[in-house]
Amino acid sequence: MMRKIILAGAMLIAIPVAASAQDGAGAATGATTGAVGGAIIGGPVGAVVGGVGGAIVGGIADDHRSRFHTYVVEEHVPSYSYDREVVVGAELPRSGVRYYEVPREYGATRYRYTVVNNRTVLVDPGTHRVVQIIE
Repeated sequence: MMRKIILAGAMLIAIPVAASAQDGAGAATGATTGAVGGAIIGGPVGAVVGGVGGAIVGGIADDHRSRFHTYVVEEHVPSYSYDREVVVGAELPRSGVRYYEVPREYGATRYRYTVVNNRTVLVDPGTHRVVQIIE
């Protein structure tokens, strides 16, 4: 019974911790941060759960980021001018910004991309929040 409680606690804490780690560092950092957070709460089992949760939360994986950035530049996606700092968690306006599907070759993701202040970003289409900055 105690093991189930620890495992559930690790999942509840590791996934949000991993999500906050997605500031452009990708799935590898998310997996590492999730594993550390999970290990603190649930020991070895928590580390495994946290690591998997962190990797799943990521947008464009490290090994695809450079190619994806090049793709966006070659597509000549226009940059939206935003009067605030472009950071993970920033909420973009619901109108005026055009969002694009991420081609499957860069990894399956539910997020969309756009360019804001000449920076490529992944955005959660439901909340319009920046979840990853691609550089």
